Amino acid sequence: MNDMLQTKPLDLLMAESREEGTHSLRRVLGPVNLVTLGIGAIIGAGIFVLTGTVSAQFTGPAIVLSFILAGFGCLFAGLCYAEFASLIPIAGSAYTYGYATLGEIFAWIIGWDLIIEYAVGAAMVARGWSGNLVALLQGFGYNLPPQLTATPGALLVFFQGRWVDPSTIAGALAKAGVDPANLPHARGILDLPAYLVIAIITAILVIGVRESANFNTTVVFIKVATVLVFIAVAANFLLHHPEVSARNWHPFIPKNTGEFGHFGLSGIARGAGVIFFAYIGFDAVSTAAQEAKNPQRDMPIGILGSLAICTVLYIALGGLLTGVVSYTELNTAAPVALGIDATGVRWGSVVVKLGTFAGLTTTMLVMLLGQSRVFYSMAHDGLLPEWAGRLHPRFRTPWISSIAVGFCVALFASLMPIDVLSQLTSIGTLLAFVIVSAGVWVLRVKRPDLPRPFKTPLVPLVPILGIGIALGLMASLTLATWIRLVVWLAIGMAIYFGYSRSHSRLRKIQPGAK
Repeated sequence: MNDMLQTKPLDLLMAESREEGTHSLRRVLGPVNLVTLGIGAIIGAGIFVLTGTVSAQFTGPAIVLSFILAGFGCLFAGLCYAEFASLIPIAGSAYTYGYATLGEIFAWIIGWDLIIEYAVGAAMVARGWSGNLVALLQGFGYNLPPQLTATPGALLVFFQGRWVDPSTIAGALAKAGVDPANLPHARGILDLPAYLVIAIITAILVIGVRESANFNTTVVFIKVATVLVFIAVAANFLLHHPEVSARNWHPFIPKNTGEFGHFGLSGIARGAGVIFFAYIGFDAVSTAAQEAKNPQRDMPIGILGSLAICTVLYIALGGLLTGVVSYTELNTAAPVALGIDATGVRWGSVVVKLGTFAGLTTTMLVMLLGQSRVFYSMAHDGLLPEWAGRLHPRFRTPWISSIAVGFCVALFASLMPIDVLSQLTSIGTLLAFVIVSAGVWVLRVKRPDLPRPFKTPLVPLVPILGIGIALGLMASLTLATWIRLVVWLAIGMAIYFGYSRSHSRLRKIQPGAK
């Protein structure tokens, strides 16, 4: 058991962080790149997809409170990430931090968990991207073949010239006196747009991190402007139509249906647990630490700066979206597009729909970048096969793992429902936050002498709060989500004992290390 708890020496990690040459990642990212990298991941599925799903299923207009609760949890975890990212500027994020503080077995668990967090998260965003593409094309009077825009078996009906999920238009059908069983219908086979967009993003990542980051920075400015356009248009609409918001915001906290997590206070907690996925951008920033020019200074700026900017935008957009559209109609893959259509501002509708594509595209890019960097770190430590960490001779990116991950994510995106994907990603994120928060506390006790460019304040209070909120939000998620996580971790443990333990580089370098 002791050999599984051996930690990777910080001196070794520091030496790896200073490596240069063709076998190391390029340090090309500055503070603006890192902040926009975080915004690129944060502003995406949370605003453009999950806001509607969570409102309709769990919170109603009280999604604003879920955003605030999740934001507080992220603040405590973000402070812990900032300390680690400046202290240990290595690709790998929570995996590397767990290896340095808690031991190899915990590092493996969190690394395996991060695969779920990033891969499934990117798949979920691809589903949202596809939904927005379908909505945009339908706005111009063109319908893609319905069988190729939905997951296997998903029911779509043809209503008012559009193929839609009948659960998202229940109110409109009831008002029109239409029985959905009498409408033309089709069953999904696979979501082809979601598959193709992942393939394109993977190709961009293989070409190089500088090109990916520059692309991301440009698109981030576009999508922040898009969010601001929605906020301005929706706020102006509600100022001139106060009766709409009065109707849609009442009741602000819908009465619980009798089932835990479905509205009421428990719904706010569950909504926060699901919406937590929307905040994982600052986590993704930490995976790029080995590619930052000055990580000691710039990593905390990237992590905390992106988190602060996005939290304010989330709260504003969530409140306004449930103001212009009843939460009962928001269970759709393109809720913001639905919201801007409700204002009747045609130019705003086109701008927001196009900007939504920008937002979701950069989210996928950052998640897939983070996933490949975790693979790179785990392979570098011998816990995954050597090919997973192999760098392209020209682009110096982990190209094989990027392609392998991209292929699997594309399959997830085209075959799995969006609600399953979102909850799997959230529970993976929350588990990572628990381990990082605990790691900061442990390292403060074990190595108080280390020079820390950024120090988490109020230790151990902040780590304890980060752990407690994350565990509480995990507890609010469904039993089915927990079962999927346990099954995934069981598969991971089988791989660890069957391959990783015997191939660990640390075990070979320091057989007796603890």
